[in-house]
Amino acid sequence: MKIYRLVVICCVLFSGICSAIELDNNDFAEFEEFDDEEFETTSSPPEIKNEDNFEQKRDVPPLTEEDDEEEEEDDDDDDDASVEDEDDEFEHLSDDQEFIGFTKSKNEDSHHEKAPDLKINKIPYHLRTNWDSFYLEMLMLAGLSVYLLNFLHGKSKNNKLAQAWFQSHKELLEANFAVVGDDGQTKEEQTGILMKESENIYNLWCSGRVCCEGMLVTLKFLKRQDLVSTIARKFKPASDQITVKIEFDENAMDSFVFCLATKKACTKLHKEMTDLSLFCTEKKNAEKFGLPKGMFLLSEIPEASIAIFDRQVITAINKYEHMIEYLHFSDQYSGARQQDDGSVPKPPETSRVLVFCFNVPDRGHTFPNDMEEMKPLMQMVFYIMEKVRKFKLSKEGKTKADKTRQKIEEGYLKLSHQSRVEAAQQRREDKRRAEKERMMNEEDPEKQKKWEDRENRRELKKKQGKVKMMKAKAM
Repeated sequence: MKIYRLVVICCVLFSGICSAIELDNNDFAEFEEFDDEEFETTSSPPEIKNEDNFEQKRDVPPLTEEDDEEEEEDDDDDDDASVEDEDDEFEHLSDDQEFIGFTKSKNEDSHHEKAPDLKINKIPYHLRTNWDSFYLEMLMLAGLSVYLLNFLHGKSKNNKLAQAWFQSHKELLEANFAVVGDDGQTKEEQTGILMKESENIYNLWCSGRVCCEGMLVTLKFLKRQDLVSTIARKFKPASDQITVKIEFDENAMDSFVFCLATKKACTKLHKEMTDLSLFCTEKKNAEKFGLPKGMFLLSEIPEASIAIFDRQVITAINKYEHMIEYLHFSDQYSGARQQDDGSVPKPPETSRVLVFCFNVPDRGHTFPNDMEEMKPLMQMVFYIMEKVRKFKLSKEGKTKADKTRQKIEEGYLKLSHQSRVEAAQQRREDKRRAEKERMMNEEDPEKQKKWEDRENRRELKKKQGKVKMMKAKAM
């Protein structure tokens, strides 16, 4: 009986094992077909190159059924191991607790295969980086370049004109002055220095001559270095100007004020200059003296103008009329009029001065060669200097000039006295107003009443005025 039971148990175990093997074979049937096809493709015999190799292949014994089954079992075991490994590796991806909100889609593989659909936004035309976007910057650079070129050209031309004038007049200046071109920066005398005040203004100082302290020549050229001024001159032409200012000694010039100028310059000078507005009240036409029609005369004493305008001077003025802007001679020269700022007016400091203003020819289209044409005007300046130094007023003219100066001085004194009186009165008013405010803030009514009575008595005294006392003689 025991033997029978053992046999039955063995049969049952054997049948279970066989069934398990058949199930495994059925589950991986697809893989077996794939392996068979792969094996067929890979196990195809290579090309026979020679007979020796073929004979060696024929000597290999054929595979038996048992060997095939063992190989299949080994392959099945490998496949099972690999599949189990792949399942274990990606098993966490299907865990719902690991990835919350993750859902697999049917087209998941297709999304990985297809390239993403990227949308490129269209950039507006005005935001694109091209040369048209920088037209303002290019215009600014072009404007700056033009301004720089004009600055260099204008600066160079003004310098050439100044040097040309100095070279053409140097010999004449050295013949009339001991020192020509001293800058005054050193104790030792220097010569030949043309001082540059700005890009269009040059100064030349000359000294060392009898009867005058010195002569200052100012070369005021147009602002050729400024592009805006250059463009403005296209609509309103202007000329370069040369001003000669000669300061006389204290007793080297007699007392008179005189001016000869064009119509426009005469009106401007009469309004702006202190001495012309005070001493020359009437503007006369210079035609009766034989001078050009477009010029006007301001003269304090006719005797002085007749003495200065001799035949040579009149000839020179008529010949170079287009170059002469104005001639201003004065022993009361004080510059432009003082602005009324509310302060006490004071008599201005005066000096004896001759001022000549000449226009450079060609109305701004000047070349260095044109400076030689102005040399006769400088010769006229030295000639008039000698005329003014030698001229003496008659007794009547001297008396008239002294009375005019005394009258003007008294006018300044009256203005200063009146301003001082007004200032003192204003201070008294301010003091009285402050005292009144202080009394109004006082709490004692008796003090306020006393102060009001005192003010009333003071006002009555002002209204009554002073009464003169006269003594009566006894009979």
